[in-house]
Amino acid sequence: MIDRYTRPAMRALWSDENKFRCWLEVEATASEVLADAGIVPQEAAKAIRERGSFELERIREIETQTRHDVIAFTTAVAEKVGPESRWLHYGLTSTDVVDTAQALQLKEASRMIREGMVALSDVLKRRAVEFKHTPCIGRTHGVHAEPTTFGLKLLLWYSEMQRNIARFDAAAEDMRVGKLSGAVGTFGHLQPEHEEEICRRLGLKNAGVSTQVLQRDRHAAYVGALAVMASTLDKIGVEIRHLQRTEVREAEEFFSEKQKGSSAMPHKRNPITCENICGLARVMRGNMQVALENVALWHERDISHSSAERVILPDTTTLADYLLTKATDLIDRLLVYPARMQKNLDLTGGLVFSGQLLLELAEVGMLREDAYKLVQTLAMKAWKEDLIFRDLVQNEPQITEKLSNEKIAEAFSTARQLANVDKIFARVLNE
Repeated sequence: MIDRYTRPAMRALWSDENKFRCWLEVEATASEVLADAGIVPQEAAKAIRERGSFELERIREIETQTRHDVIAFTTAVAEKVGPESRWLHYGLTSTDVVDTAQALQLKEASRMIREGMVALSDVLKRRAVEFKHTPCIGRTHGVHAEPTTFGLKLLLWYSEMQRNIARFDAAAEDMRVGKLSGAVGTFGHLQPEHEEEICRRLGLKNAGVSTQVLQRDRHAAYVGALAVMASTLDKIGVEIRHLQRTEVREAEEFFSEKQKGSSAMPHKRNPITCENICGLARVMRGNMQVALENVALWHERDISHSSAERVILPDTTTLADYLLTKATDLIDRLLVYPARMQKNLDLTGGLVFSGQLLLELAEVGMLREDAYKLVQTLAMKAWKEDLIFRDLVQNEPQITEKLSNEKIAEAFSTARQLANVDKIFARVLNE
């Protein structure tokens, strides 16, 4: 299912074909830099660049014998290059190629993921502005609290996505790093200057210090940034799932004419996209745990991280791309019902204005403790007996002798509660 909705470019990025293309690019670039330094013959570097190629089946055939993917790769490429292939992989260890090439793949994956983050942010911003002044009930602990607007819900998600983008940018930049420092990171066969130039030509930075591998705190932070982003999408999905409940019905996923919600119940309109997002966010968070486990390796390296990364890096980036696409479509086509929001806001007969009424009574001289007890008594009576709270207030002498009808009306004013919405938007959107 995920593969069906993933962009072809992201699928192609993690194909074996592209992985080996990236390996070959590192090998060819390294040969050219070493040729410019007078270490590798120029004709050899030219041959590696021009004749270097491979066939997937040949690599797989060789690997069944060598049980080493990089050796299988270099052997297959050497068959294409010819005699000059003795200079292929000169001074390098396998992970010099693998980690540096992986950085190239992640650089491209990051570009696509960031596009998705920006696209979602744009949709969230547009719809936040659309519903800026659409009142709805705010809920704490799942219980009606005070009025808010649907636009503020969307603005909150927009603001959170800005932080996700900032975190991801930092993590992606930390991953834009290669290393060609040899078997234990000491440059036993090349010079640091060679690494710097190879990485520069590949559009990467070089690691200041490494072992045989790039240190996996980088990868953990990268996967972690995506897991946090997925948790934001999970949060959005959970909220919309609640708003789509039959008893609430303030918003719901788009539901096409031909769509079916249940094989048994024709009336069903289920939040399947939200549930899909929420479920896969759990996978993303699980991958984060694996990335954290990969940080601690034996001495200058072991291979325990490698097998795990072959799963979690393609999966995490592909899932991020998929979830962003789904979330963007979800928000873009979200069905919003302002009339239902107003109905739910009015559902408790004004109970949600108890806080402002409390302040009004304190302002005119009633002790706060006394005001709280009075308001709560009326609120609980309205709650238990399904009465209109505002009617009880207007018929309570202890209140009417202190507050005019105008003051009571002001205490129950939605507009008053939401008077600062424009300021919040201006602060978030820097307007």
